[in-house]
Amino acid sequence: MKIACLGWGSLIWKPGALPVASQWHHDGPAVPIEFVRIADGGELSTAICLNACPVPVFWAWLNTASLESACRALRIREGIPDSRVDGVGMMTVTESSAGPLATWAQAKGIEGLIWTDLPARMARVEGRIPTLDDARYYLQKLTGETREHAFHYIEQVPAQIDTAYRRALADLTGWQPDALPVNATTAQMQLPNPPV
Repeated sequence: MKIACLGWGSLIWKPGALPVASQWHHDGPAVPIEFVRIADGGELSTAICLNACPVPVFWAWLNTASLESACRALRIREGIPDSRVDGVGMMTVTESSAGPLATWAQAKGIEGLIWTDLPARMARVEGRIPTLDDARYYLQKLTGETREHAFHYIEQVPAQIDTAYRRALADLTGWQPDALPVNATTAQMQLPNPPV
Protein backbone atom coordinates (compact mmCIF):
# COMPACT_ATOMS: atom_id res chain seq x y z
CA MET A 1 0.00 0.00 0.00
CA LYS A 2 1.38 3.41 -1.00
CA ILE A 3 0.94 5.65 2.03
CA ALA A 4 1.66 9.37 2.39
CA CYS A 5 1.45 11.93 5.15
CA LEU A 6 0.40 15.57 4.99
CA GLY A 7 2.43 18.16 6.87
CA TRP A 8 2.37 21.90 7.61
CA GLY A 9 4.41 22.35 10.80
CA SER A 10 7.27 20.80 12.75
CA LEU A 11 6.64 17.38 11.24
CA ILE A 12 8.38 18.73 8.13
CA TRP A 13 11.71 19.54 9.77
CA LYS A 14 11.50 17.12 12.71
CA PRO A 15 9.67 13.91 11.68
CA GLY A 16 10.97 11.90 14.64
CA ALA A 17 9.38 8.42 14.75
CA LEU A 18 7.48 8.98 11.50
CA PRO A 19 9.09 6.79 8.78
CA VAL A 20 9.36 9.48 6.09
CA ALA A 21 10.77 8.00 2.88
CA SER A 22 10.95 10.98 0.50
CA GLN A 23 11.42 14.69 0.41
CA TRP A 24 8.50 16.81 1.56
CA HIS A 25 6.73 17.83 -1.65
CA HIS A 26 5.24 21.34 -1.79
CA ASP A 27 2.31 20.50 -4.09
CA GLY A 28 -0.06 19.17 -1.47
CA PRO A 29 -3.79 19.81 -1.25
CA ALA A 30 -5.22 23.08 0.06
CA VAL A 31 -6.11 22.68 3.74
CA PRO A 32 -7.43 25.31 6.19
CA ILE A 33 -4.39 25.81 8.45
CA GLU A 34 -3.74 28.46 11.06
CA PHE A 35 -1.49 29.14 14.07
CA VAL A 36 -4.18 28.24 16.61
CA ARG A 37 -2.89 25.47 18.89
CA ILE A 38 -0.84 26.25 21.97
CA ALA A 39 1.33 23.15 22.01
CA ASP A 40 2.85 21.40 25.00
CA GLY A 41 6.17 23.13 24.26
CA GLY A 42 4.55 26.56 24.49
CA GLU A 43 4.63 27.43 20.79
CA LEU A 44 1.58 28.70 18.93
CA SER A 45 1.55 25.84 16.48
CA THR A 46 -0.24 25.18 13.22
CA ALA A 47 -3.41 23.09 13.15
CA ILE A 48 -6.38 22.44 10.92
CA CYS A 49 -8.83 25.26 11.57
CA LEU A 50 -12.21 25.46 9.86
CA ASN A 51 -12.16 29.25 10.27
CA ALA A 52 -8.93 29.58 8.25
CA CYS A 53 -8.34 30.10 4.55
CA PRO A 54 -6.92 26.99 2.84
CA VAL A 55 -3.22 26.97 2.01
CA PRO A 56 -1.31 24.36 0.00
CA VAL A 57 0.36 21.99 2.45
CA PHE A 58 3.26 19.57 2.09
CA TRP A 59 3.22 15.80 1.71
CA ALA A 60 5.73 12.93 1.84
CA TRP A 61 5.75 9.20 1.20
CA LEU A 62 6.02 6.90 4.20
CA ASN A 63 7.92 3.66 4.52
CA THR A 64 5.21 1.62 6.21
CA ALA A 65 3.09 -1.33 5.19
CA SER A 66 -0.28 -0.32 6.59
CA LEU A 67 -2.38 2.66 7.58
CA GLU A 68 -2.52 1.30 11.12
CA SER A 69 1.27 1.27 11.50
CA ALA A 70 1.50 4.73 9.89
CA CYS A 71 -1.07 6.11 12.33
CA ARG A 72 0.72 4.47 15.26
CA ALA A 73 4.02 6.08 14.19
CA LEU A 74 2.34 9.49 13.85
CA ARG A 75 0.76 9.11 17.29
CA ILE A 76 4.16 8.34 18.79
CA ARG A 77 5.78 11.28 17.02
CA GLU A 78 3.02 13.68 18.12
CA GLY A 79 2.86 12.31 21.67
CA ILE A 80 -0.84 11.42 21.32
CA PRO A 81 -1.81 8.83 23.96
CA ASP A 82 -3.72 5.72 22.92
CA SER A 83 -6.52 6.79 25.25
CA ARG A 84 -7.24 9.76 22.99
CA VAL A 85 -9.51 8.76 20.11
CA ASP A 86 -8.81 11.85 17.98
CA GLY A 87 -5.52 13.41 16.91
CA VAL A 88 -4.77 11.50 13.71
CA GLY A 89 -6.77 11.66 10.50
CA MET A 90 -6.62 8.94 7.87
CA MET A 91 -8.30 7.86 4.69
CA THR A 92 -8.10 4.94 2.30
CA VAL A 93 -8.05 6.14 -1.30
CA THR A 94 -9.75 3.97 -3.90
CA GLU A 95 -11.03 4.55 -7.43
CA SER A 96 -14.49 5.22 -6.02
CA SER A 97 -13.28 7.73 -3.39
CA ALA A 98 -14.82 11.17 -3.90
CA GLY A 99 -14.05 14.69 -2.77
CA PRO A 100 -11.19 17.14 -3.29
CA LEU A 101 -8.73 15.37 -0.97
CA ALA A 102 -9.39 12.00 -2.58
CA THR A 103 -9.11 13.48 -6.08
CA TRP A 104 -5.74 15.02 -5.19
CA ALA A 105 -4.48 11.75 -3.65
CA GLN A 106 -5.65 9.69 -6.64
CA ALA A 107 -3.65 11.95 -8.98
CA LYS A 108 -0.52 11.27 -6.90
CA GLY A 109 -1.02 7.51 -6.78
CA ILE A 110 -1.60 7.61 -3.02
CA GLU A 111 -3.58 4.68 -1.60
CA GLY A 112 -3.56 5.70 2.07
CA LEU A 113 -3.23 9.16 3.59
CA ILE A 114 -2.66 10.33 7.15
CA TRP A 115 -2.30 13.69 8.89
CA THR A 116 -2.14 15.22 12.36
CA ASP A 117 -5.67 16.14 13.40
CA LEU A 118 -5.22 17.81 16.78
CA PRO A 119 -7.67 20.69 17.25
CA ALA A 120 -7.07 24.32 18.12
CA ARG A 121 -6.26 24.89 21.78
CA MET A 122 -6.26 28.09 23.82
CA ALA A 123 -6.03 28.50 27.60
CA ARG A 124 -5.86 24.68 27.88
CA VAL A 125 -9.29 24.32 26.25
CA GLU A 126 -9.24 21.79 23.41
CA GLY A 127 -11.14 23.02 20.37
CA ARG A 128 -11.05 26.69 21.37
CA ILE A 129 -9.84 28.81 18.44
CA PRO A 130 -7.84 31.82 19.62
CA THR A 131 -8.75 35.15 18.08
CA LEU A 132 -5.96 37.15 16.48
CA ASP A 133 -5.91 39.33 19.60
CA ASP A 134 -5.63 36.19 21.76
CA ALA A 135 -2.70 34.97 19.66
CA ARG A 136 -0.95 38.35 19.79
CA TYR A 137 -1.39 38.65 23.55
CA TYR A 138 -0.17 35.09 24.10
CA LEU A 139 3.01 35.64 22.08
CA GLN A 140 3.68 39.06 23.63
CA LYS A 141 3.57 37.73 27.19
CA LEU A 142 6.00 34.85 26.57
CA THR A 143 9.47 35.17 28.10
CA GLY A 144 12.80 33.37 28.14
CA GLU A 145 13.28 30.02 26.44
CA THR A 146 9.56 29.55 25.79
CA ARG A 147 9.44 32.83 23.86
CA GLU A 148 12.56 31.93 21.90
CA HIS A 149 11.16 28.49 21.09
CA ALA A 150 7.76 29.89 20.04
CA PHE A 151 9.21 32.48 17.70
CA HIS A 152 11.69 29.99 16.26
CA TYR A 153 8.79 27.65 15.51
CA ILE A 154 7.03 30.32 13.47
CA GLU A 155 10.25 31.07 11.58
CA GLN A 156 10.76 27.38 10.74
CA VAL A 157 7.29 26.75 9.36
CA PRO A 158 7.77 26.88 5.56
CA ALA A 159 6.89 30.20 3.92
CA GLN A 160 4.28 28.40 1.83
CA ILE A 161 2.12 28.15 4.99
CA ASP A 162 1.23 31.82 4.54
CA THR A 163 -1.70 32.30 6.90
CA ALA A 164 -3.68 35.36 7.97
CA TYR A 165 -2.42 35.14 11.57
CA ARG A 166 1.16 34.73 10.43
CA ARG A 167 0.98 37.87 8.29
CA ALA A 168 -0.80 39.83 11.02
CA LEU A 169 1.79 38.84 13.63
CA ALA A 170 4.75 39.70 11.38
CA ASP A 171 5.47 42.83 13.43
CA LEU A 172 6.14 40.59 16.44
CA THR A 173 7.89 37.71 14.72
CA GLY A 174 9.73 39.51 11.93
CA TRP A 175 8.38 36.96 9.44
CA GLN A 176 8.01 38.05 5.81
CA PRO A 177 6.04 36.05 3.23
CA ASP A 178 8.81 36.32 0.66
CA ALA A 179 11.63 35.61 3.11
CA LEU A 180 12.04 32.00 1.99
CA PRO A 181 10.91 30.92 -1.49
CA VAL A 182 9.07 27.61 -1.70
CA ASN A 183 11.81 26.09 -3.87
CA ALA A 184 14.45 26.97 -1.30
CA THR A 185 12.29 25.49 1.45
CA THR A 186 11.80 22.18 -0.26
CA ALA A 187 15.45 21.98 -1.26
CA GLN A 188 16.40 22.19 2.41
CA MET A 189 14.09 19.32 3.30
CA GLN A 190 15.66 16.62 1.15
CA LEU A 191 15.84 13.27 2.89
CA PRO A 192 18.17 10.43 1.89
CA ASN A 193 15.59 7.70 1.35
CA PRO A 194 13.79 7.30 -2.00
CA PRO A 195 9.98 7.28 -2.20
CA VAL A 196 8.23 3.98 -1.48
